[in-house]
Amino acid sequence: MSIVVTGAAGFIGSNLVKALNERGFSDIIAVDDLTEGDKFRNLVDCNISNYLDKSDFLALLLEGEYEGEISAILHQGACSDTMNHDGKFMMENNYQYTLALFDYCQSEDIPFLFASSAAVYGGGTVFRESREFEGPLNVYGYSKFLFDQVLRQRMEEGLTAQAVGFRYFNVYGPHEQHKGRMASVAFHNFNQYRASGKVKLFGGWDGWADGMQSRDFVSVEDVVKVNMHFLDHPEQSGIFNLGSGRAQPFNDVAVATVNACRRHEGKPALSLAELVEQGTLEYIDFPDALKGKYQSFTQADITQLREAGYSEPMLSVEEGVDRYVDFLMTR
Repeated sequence: MSIVVTGAAGFIGSNLVKALNERGFSDIIAVDDLTEGDKFRNLVDCNISNYLDKSDFLALLLEGEYEGEISAILHQGACSDTMNHDGKFMMENNYQYTLALFDYCQSEDIPFLFASSAAVYGGGTVFRESREFEGPLNVYGYSKFLFDQVLRQRMEEGLTAQAVGFRYFNVYGPHEQHKGRMASVAFHNFNQYRASGKVKLFGGWDGWADGMQSRDFVSVEDVVKVNMHFLDHPEQSGIFNLGSGRAQPFNDVAVATVNACRRHEGKPALSLAELVEQGTLEYIDFPDALKGKYQSFTQADITQLREAGYSEPMLSVEEGVDRYVDFLMTR
């Protein structure tokens, strides 16, 4: 029996494939769109049994090509560019594709784990898996939000197989280099420092001091562990926030990144004030284009995740970024 990972050459998808390999499992059907060919690099150190383009896979699946051969689908494939305003593409790629896979899994009694997003909360200040706190600000968030509503309705009617949605917060870690401007703050901070010896962050805006806008930054290591937990517990279904459960300012990410780099340079760690004083950390004017469209604060309420039995501690920014920089230094 095969496990399907969609978005397998992407950031989270490739980390899931690697985790399955570490469990001794290599009968993996990797599904993705390799129009951006360099993403293949994320799969070079992975073992898979087959690769299929996302369109080809769905067609073959619905034609019955894999009947009785799939044990689970881990659906990570999506367009995650929040600045892509092509609603027709976003809804076909993110919503309709997800719905087709979900319907298939329900009809064939196959576990379905999929990527939702914290973008469903929009500009809200409460990040709890409940309808009254949800209000996406862009079509990407809406594409995720809409399928979450479908799942809620189907759960009320009664599921025939496991279905779990993960509302990812700000994920960072290995194999995100292809994401460009959509890559994590830690990735960009690392490259800025290595190129110029400096890191730049947004200055204050909307009541927030310089670099103090705060997000729930979660290591891809923890994201993978949670996915594996639910794969091991097919009796559990639902929509779950997947973040660290704590908000930390962008300043923390910058300090952790720079100090991890300094460790590799044989230099001592510096405080935020010292980094600012010596010019290693600079603040730039908050962009006008982002005003009114920017989440200055996110913090996942992970109560439901804990109640579902996931008890492992989540890495802090300081722990996770330090490990991530170690990885980046080997590239």
